Amino acid sequence: MFKTICILLIISVLSSFSQLGTAMLNLTLPGTHPDPDAVAHEVHRKVNASIARREMLSGSACMTGNPIDDCWKCDPEWPNNRQRLADCAIGFGQYAKGGKGGEFYVVTDSSDDDAVTPKPGTLRYGVIKNEPLWIVFPSNMMIKLKQELIFNSYKTIDGRGADVHIVGGGCITLQFISNVIIHNIHIHHCHPSGNTNVRSSPEHFGYRTMSDGDGISIFGSKDIWVDHCTLSHCKDGLIDAVMGSTGITISNNFMSHHNEVMLLGHSDDYLPDSGMQVTIAFNHFGEKLVQRMPRCRRGYIHVVNNDFTEWEMYAIGGSGEPTINSQGNRYFAPINPFAKEVTKRVETEQNKWKGWNWRSEGDVMVNGAFFVTSGDTLEVKYEKAYSVEPQSADRIVLLTMNSGVLGNARDNNLGMWSRGPSSNSDGVLDSGPDYTDDMSGSARVLPSSFTIVMCFLLSYRVLPLTIIQ
Repeated sequence: MFKTICILLIISVLSSFSQLGTAMLNLTLPGTHPDPDAVAHEVHRKVNASIARREMLSGSACMTGNPIDDCWKCDPEWPNNRQRLADCAIGFGQYAKGGKGGEFYVVTDSSDDDAVTPKPGTLRYGVIKNEPLWIVFPSNMMIKLKQELIFNSYKTIDGRGADVHIVGGGCITLQFISNVIIHNIHIHHCHPSGNTNVRSSPEHFGYRTMSDGDGISIFGSKDIWVDHCTLSHCKDGLIDAVMGSTGITISNNFMSHHNEVMLLGHSDDYLPDSGMQVTIAFNHFGEKLVQRMPRCRRGYIHVVNNDFTEWEMYAIGGSGEPTINSQGNRYFAPINPFAKEVTKRVETEQNKWKGWNWRSEGDVMVNGAFFVTSGDTLEVKYEKAYSVEPQSADRIVLLTMNSGVLGNARDNNLGMWSRGPSSNSDGVLDSGPDYTDDMSGSARVLPSSFTIVMCFLLSYRVLPLTIIQ
């Protein structure tokens, strides 16, 4: 009976995937989206359509009004069409296709013993490949990195259906690449690593100096989407984007327990960052965060429909004359009477920053929070920092209710999820107190997703192998 079910599931899944004939990798320095207004209008349509569907189907537990989640999560057969996720991005990172059209790569080995010659079955072996790959996990696992995990272009890490933690040395590095999706992964306790050789493609490895210890480091890259991740406890930033990176969407993430949360822009004097465009949408900035949510240098930053529930110094800061467009967010100020201001102009005199274009539109200020605006109020000044039509801030709870890894310890009302088996390799989740993270929780596995992956493995008899043909 099980064999018959597996065969039917395999046929269904194989029929839904198309092969990509040739991987056309774009490793050039990125440029900005040429028509940000078009990006805004398209996202406007998607958000309004999701809200309208929710209101029309008020009895549906699926519809949230969040256009990203409603795009894929309302399909009960989503495990048979995982790559549909690549069509659900919004904002400036909407063109990130990740490994769409490529083969599935199954991570069967949670170890990371060799950064130059990684073993087949490990995550590192998959992310350095030249061809597009959609990377999935058949079981819960903790991957303790020895060195930076350097990606190649056209990769998706899809953690849906398993409880996957990435911790350790350097964590994720996206350098001079494009088209990466990172979805539904815990990333925490990342620390500096380096002064050794690390492979970045099948043809190349090189010497790496010490990394900063970011959770995700985006360097000279474009078309990047980070969605539904839970990030905390890293040595430097949780997500940093520098050196001409652009076309980025950071959405539906849960961030907590960290000092310098997010840096956008290399330095005040680095001119290529002037064209950076980043959408920050539907995220929950949670407990024990200090500053940089984000800190911006140059560029165009759209901060829309996020929930800021705690900061110790400030929420949004910047220097180098960035354009910051804050719309439909909820800012809950700390008790400290000297930290009520949402904004901070870093090491800049007022006579210089008063001309910077920083605006707050439709934001809700709670517990004495206040946003210091500056610059021009004309709409045209914010076109390049406009990517998502904001919803009313009274929808914040609805839009961010599923932030972070789906099915974690914060109940996300996903009753169909159930506890899945833990990895039995060296990366078991209960591997010790070194990486304890009380905000990471214990994810629950969707049975149909796990069953489909295991059917693939059993049917092809390739448990030690990696590529499903």
